[in-house]
Amino acid sequence: MPPHPSLGFGLGLRVDHYETILHDLPAVDWFEALTENYLVPGGKPLYHLMRIREHYPMVMHGVSLSIGSAEPLNRAYLDELKALAQRIEPAWISDHLCWTGVGGKNLHDLLPLPYTDEALKHVVARVRTVQDILGRRILLENVSSYVSFCDSRMTEWDFLRTVAEEADCLILLDVNNIYVSSINHEFDPHEYLAAIPIERVQQMHLAGHQNHGDYLIDTHDHPVPDPVWALYAAAVRRFGPVSTMIERDANIPPLGELQLELAAARRVAASALIDTRWQRAG
Repeated sequence: MPPHPSLGFGLGLRVDHYETILHDLPAVDWFEALTENYLVPGGKPLYHLMRIREHYPMVMHGVSLSIGSAEPLNRAYLDELKALAQRIEPAWISDHLCWTGVGGKNLHDLLPLPYTDEALKHVVARVRTVQDILGRRILLENVSSYVSFCDSRMTEWDFLRTVAEEADCLILLDVNNIYVSSINHEFDPHEYLAAIPIERVQQMHLAGHQNHGDYLIDTHDHPVPDPVWALYAAAVRRFGPVSTMIERDANIPPLGELQLELAAARRVAASALIDTRWQRAG
């Protein structure tokens, strides 16, 4: 099993909900803070984060590590990341298995990698360096993608698994991203789940997307759709009661609506765990 006990069911911490959280102390088990929103040492975002941290467990989730980039690691960013972690003491730190820019410019997108031996060795070495600097293991999240590289020599799930094993890091399994990519690239998402080591999965993400017929776009601006709920149930049957979070980055509804969606996640997970116990008993 993952080295950290499950935190339960959480939400992404969003500016829209700061005051409601502090006033109502809602029944949310934990929150995930977007790292880049709090790197400035001061100001209202960090003030609210520290106040909410007094009441809830917190994890940090970044979008700027660019672990797959061919450019040198951004040491200034890593120093800021480490300082923030020392301040808020998150249960863990995560980012994405991707690259985010070139020529010193951040493209503000999570771009897929070629799944080659060369890329694998490059990423593994960089993850090890990051973990040495931070003094802890990190989680890497699978990203959704819309194009693939002709040079790829392995599947995305084999690449992710091997990175986690060789760098000794953990995995943030984004169930929505698996589903989106499975439609865009025509693979079986259950084959993806079956290939990921159970002991490496520390957290799961749930989110919505936009359906454009022949392809899907990961937008985080809709409720979790039925196919993602079904895949999440399969993930829980395989990985057990892993810390689960719902992401909403646009069209953000009142906190109460997200709590109802979180309650649905609890029900899906509970039902899947019951199914697993019956299967083992049989």
